[in-house]
Amino acid sequence: MKRLQQIQVLLLTLFIVNTAVLGTARLQVIHNAADPAAAKVDIYLNETKLLDDFAFRTATPFIDAPSGVEIKIGVAPATSTGSSDIIATIPVTLVDNSTNIAIANGVLTPASFAANPDGKSTAFQLILKGDAREAAANKDNVEFSVLHGSTDAPAVDVYARGAGKIVAGAVYSAITDYISVPPALYTLDIKPKDNDQVLVATFKGDLSGLKGGAAVVFASGFLSPAANGNGKAFGLFAALANGTVVELGAATTARLQVIHNAADPGAASVDIYLNDAKLLDNFAFRAATPFIDAPANQKIKVSVAGPNSNSSSEALANFEFNLTPAETYIAIANGVLDPTKFAANPEKRSTAFNILVKAAAQEKAADAAKVDFSVLHGATDAPAVDVIAKGVAKLVDGAAYGDITKYISVPAASYILNVTPKGAPQTVVASFQADLSTLGGGAAFVFASGFLTPASNQNGKAFGLYAALANGTVIELPVSTPIVTRLNQQNSQTWFRVNGNGRGSGASVQGITYSLGKAGLVELSLYNVTGRKIAQLENGFKNSGQHFSSLNRYNLGTGQYIIRFRSAELQKSQKIYFVR
Repeated sequence: MKRLQQIQVLLLTLFIVNTAVLGTARLQVIHNAADPAAAKVDIYLNETKLLDDFAFRTATPFIDAPSGVEIKIGVAPATSTGSSDIIATIPVTLVDNSTNIAIANGVLTPASFAANPDGKSTAFQLILKGDAREAAANKDNVEFSVLHGSTDAPAVDVYARGAGKIVAGAVYSAITDYISVPPALYTLDIKPKDNDQVLVATFKGDLSGLKGGAAVVFASGFLSPAANGNGKAFGLFAALANGTVVELGAATTARLQVIHNAADPGAASVDIYLNDAKLLDNFAFRAATPFIDAPANQKIKVSVAGPNSNSSSEALANFEFNLTPAETYIAIANGVLDPTKFAANPEKRSTAFNILVKAAAQEKAADAAKVDFSVLHGATDAPAVDVIAKGVAKLVDGAAYGDITKYISVPAASYILNVTPKGAPQTVVASFQADLSTLGGGAAFVFASGFLTPASNQNGKAFGLYAALANGTVIELPVSTPIVTRLNQQNSQTWFRVNGNGRGSGASVQGITYSLGKAGLVELSLYNVTGRKIAQLENGFKNSGQHFSSLNRYNLGTGQYIIRFRSAELQKSQKIYFVR
């Protein structure tokens, strides 16, 4: 307030001196010159001191300034006693009734600092933004202009996550037009121009409380302070119309939850190391951590060792990741240590021990009245399945081992989840009770866990569904009653499916897999769309269990066909489409 009063008195004096014939313009001044020798400066307006000890990364509020005539803005050391101490004078002519932002930028002696990568002059200058705004034109939004004010930084693109690229190819000293966005919390990723694979830095910008406001966001400081007189390091700042300058926090960590879902009895309990430091000791099967902060934008190593290990050198497996700052992840340890000693996956997917990663994970629901959850098919010996919320909708469509769904949002209520073979909704092979009624506003990660056939998998834990909450609590979803059938009895069911779902190249559609609950007669035929039989795939007695009938022996052209299956227990037709 004291500074504002001083400015107003000084300007009033200037107006009186310059007579009433002068017009006025609105002006905000920002100090963004990172030269350590200019950490504080005195600003003179027409040789009269306007700002005393004006600090780096500070701003004035918008004030009235003379327009229509040339005014001289002088910069002097903070110890100045008068206009004779001015070290740089910049003439400016403001347009009558205009609104302007003047940003002091650059360095006093460019030869003593790192050169600009794009060959731009880094000499001390005043960058003037005309058509500036003190408030948003759209009162429902927040509007801001962006200045590239870091002398040693190359041209960059700026991305707002969820909104795309908002600044394209900005070089040093470039200042954008105003960008209008809804008030919210934004994550801003800075990347080299035209190279979205490299992340320079990430910042969090909370604009949720600035509805109707305007700001100028300015890149400030040095990417390499050591090469620039140990000046202030790079950062993003926002100057509001009232002169408040807010630092946008640099994001250097990601959020991470770890879940142990490797059903191998040899990994019933493990130690987890992060960059060779023990993160989790004796981490049990079907346990989860709460979300924690983890290093981001750098290579990190995750090591999994047996229980009671002494160091990461005893690791059973090592994995390397590069987490994106301000992103949220779930990492799931899954699979078996030696796949040759366990049942193969029905879809022939690798079941080797691995860490599955779910990016864009959620710690809470987007809607406080709902529950958001993602689903992992984590049972190595289970086939592809659908999951149907009874009486509601299909939640999971054809998930095979290792697949992780997007988040599904449902009202906070109690659900019966029916697990069916992929594409066979009438065959419920297992049902589970999911009581989400008390989880409104929360998020969960549901994972299929264990073995369908423990006896074929070293007597590991049996199949079940579990839900990991954001706080690390793991809940077993109880089996619903009455149970139509259990998943580990699937091989005694009668069903059939088209391998490859009838899409893709002819070579990728291998044939028909079917299973008989009881031995008996089977008829399996292929028809064209006119109803003419193309081939008799099966016609005779078959034992109970799974069978396979190949289609590769038939010279099928591109088009639609119909498969008809008939046994004592099931009669069904299914359309398929081949592309050659």
